[in-house]
Amino acid sequence: MQPTAGSASVFSLAWRQMARDFRAGELRLLVAAVMLAVAALTAVGFFADRINTGLTRDARQMLGGDAIVASDQPAPPAFATKAAELGLSAALTTSFPSMGRAGDDKGGATRLVTAKAVAEGYPLRGKLRLASTPGGAETEVARAPEPGTVWVDPALLPALGLQVGDPLLLGDASLRIAQVIVIEPDRGAGFLGFAPRVMLNQADLPATGLIQPASRVTYRLAVASPSNNDAPVRTFVQWAEAEIKAKNLRGLRVESLASGRPEMRQTLDRAEKFLNLVALLAALLAAVAVGIAARDFASRHLDDCAMLRVLGQPQRRIAMLYLIEFGCVGLVASLAGVALGFGVHYVFVWLLAGLVDGALPAASLWPALFGLGVGMTLLLGFGLPPVLQLARVPPLRVIRRDVGALKPASIAVLAAGTAGFVALLMAVSSDLKLGLIAVGGFAAAVAMFAALSWLAVALLRRAVPESNAPRWLVLATRQIAARPAFAVLQVSALSVGLLALVLLVLLRTDLISSWRQATPPDAPNRFVINIQPEQGEAFQQRLKDSGIKGYDWYPMIRGRLVAINGKGVRPEDMTEERAKRLVDREFNLSHDTRLPAHNELVGGRWTPDEPNALSVEEGLAKTLGVTLGDTLRFDIAGMPAEGRITSLRKVDWGSMRVNFFVLFPAATMAELPATYIAAFQAPPGRDKGASFDNALSRDFPNITNVDVSASIAQVQRVLDQVIRAVEFLFGFTLAAGLVVLFAAVTATREARAREFAVMRAMGASGRLLGQVQRAELLGVGALAGVLASLAAMAVGWALARYAFEFSWNPSPLVPLAGGVAGALLALAAGWWGLREVLRRPVVETLRRAAE
Repeated sequence: MQPTAGSASVFSLAWRQMARDFRAGELRLLVAAVMLAVAALTAVGFFADRINTGLTRDARQMLGGDAIVASDQPAPPAFATKAAELGLSAALTTSFPSMGRAGDDKGGATRLVTAKAVAEGYPLRGKLRLASTPGGAETEVARAPEPGTVWVDPALLPALGLQVGDPLLLGDASLRIAQVIVIEPDRGAGFLGFAPRVMLNQADLPATGLIQPASRVTYRLAVASPSNNDAPVRTFVQWAEAEIKAKNLRGLRVESLASGRPEMRQTLDRAEKFLNLVALLAALLAAVAVGIAARDFASRHLDDCAMLRVLGQPQRRIAMLYLIEFGCVGLVASLAGVALGFGVHYVFVWLLAGLVDGALPAASLWPALFGLGVGMTLLLGFGLPPVLQLARVPPLRVIRRDVGALKPASIAVLAAGTAGFVALLMAVSSDLKLGLIAVGGFAAAVAMFAALSWLAVALLRRAVPESNAPRWLVLATRQIAARPAFAVLQVSALSVGLLALVLLVLLRTDLISSWRQATPPDAPNRFVINIQPEQGEAFQQRLKDSGIKGYDWYPMIRGRLVAINGKGVRPEDMTEERAKRLVDREFNLSHDTRLPAHNELVGGRWTPDEPNALSVEEGLAKTLGVTLGDTLRFDIAGMPAEGRITSLRKVDWGSMRVNFFVLFPAATMAELPATYIAAFQAPPGRDKGASFDNALSRDFPNITNVDVSASIAQVQRVLDQVIRAVEFLFGFTLAAGLVVLFAAVTATREARAREFAVMRAMGASGRLLGQVQRAELLGVGALAGVLASLAAMAVGWALARYAFEFSWNPSPLVPLAGGVAGALLALAAGWWGLREVLRRPVVETLRRAAE
């Protein structure tokens, strides 16, 4: 065979060699590993890309516009003028709490409501869904109620004993109930958002006489681009923020898209973290599988390359040949993975249907390009270094098999490939803590696996004496100890695969369970406020008589922060916008001798009945710039109340429990005016719940009973959907873990064949060799399982504490279960991958061993 100088012959030779290697099955493991990693990453990427685009679209509907200027006073006319100059549509809404009343002929019942006056053109984005009767046929509209009419929440009708068509008294006006509201896209959250809605036309607002100088009113000026062009909206937002800052307009703020539904955004962010973590595990496992399979591939081609050198092929030409082959293999496997990931992401869309209203926008090209980059980096960074050593195989290997063996990859090549891959993984994680813990945890685990497995191999010979141990056990231990490098590689690779699998199991059983505990099935679905102190005993007795035992019960005190460390505070003294708003309004304060069970103490200590002590939520402390030992003074209905911060608490505001920014660790504070708040789960069943609510409203007419069961049901439904999607992606990582197990077990297949050939030539039976192989696989698998379980507990703890912020309580039996599972999985992978070694005829085995 004469070498040719043309580059075409190199490509032709590379193509023929790649086709031959595919037919021989030597590239299947590489292709499978790359495909699985790319498919997992691109499936998450396509879905995240579409869901984020859809959320941006739907966030506009949840806001009622492209941007909002919210204020507690009517915004200066310059804001509406600027919007008109930029060609933006504008709509004003006015919201405030009030009392809705039924006429005397209808019983004269009253109920706290949230009135919302809207102008023509409302809403600028999205549509309202209305019904003529509760539970009746629904229609979508994008307009304001007709003058003289109102639209109300269905819950208001039974509370007041009214029906559609009856008049509702609101202030000095009598307005006819025309429709009930099914969905209000820009409703928002908070207690005023949960209170029954009454929507009226802006033209009817003066007749109510409800807006007075001291009224608590929220004005929202919504703007939107009729052409869906974001440029004028961005210009308006920049101008509005600059105007507010330059003129020090107090009480005005510009709301972003992210504030449309923060609770849904948080849920989806956590879902994306879980999905990214599982995709990261798949990519990490694929990197290990590619490295093992590529080294096995290179070992098989040592003799071929030695022959090419004998025939006169230069090193550069051989290197180019394998570079082209691996480049083509990486491209084909990556494209197949992208196609598979694109198809799989539709399963996510189906599993998570309903998180984003309406059809999702089309995916962009970025996830596909990113997947191609990951696939090529995997194959070229981890697969190519051992293969490129084939170009340096000396021709002498044709007659001397002891020369030209593969050497460990150079530090520079390995570092470059690892650095590129780590950079891609950090980009995939979309979260610095998650990426550092996952990637760093695996890197530390690999180093620990290698060190401990080397120590175990060194101690193995001494642990099994030849004198009184079974023959098969002695042979198995001596075989492992005779090739320590192979044993360390095998145990480390098996441990990495099992680490991912064990971590997935722990995620499913612990992290997801902790996630569900955020909104458990027995979470309170009723919040009752404005309970007077003299009603407290009777109200709690009513709860007990109805079978309600576990409930939150706290006094609620309204106070304004007036001084920090003896120095008076004003909104203009604060630099952060949130701090200005907090100082400018009243706080909900409370007191109790017990630390709430759903609060975590993160600083200081909680001492019951400690005089002049305060416990502050850590986020509030950070916003106000206060810490342990500082003093806060509140003005509570003209009476001062001062205390020293003795503890800091971490509060989960999404826990559906009663929470407070500031708590006094005291049993009683009789000198301060207070009402009470209760949170509990109403009797099960719609009819029982409605009957219970009506009885409470009848016996305690002054209370406000907020039903949040629909919101809890929505969150729990979202969690169920997210968990199903995470479990579905687990399948990819499970497959990647099994690929690593298979690669690790079969990496020493040819070495085993030669050793077994010698043993069989010395008279060893097939039954004995089978026992030796099973003992070796069980021992290596058990060791790998124990090491992987210990590492998984450590990585899981770090992920739970720092990435997902969940509690972590793994069972002490995890290492034992991991050891058993590792032994069985290694045995199964060995039976599948090495069964051909034991089935070879003796003559063929000896012939191959002699080659």
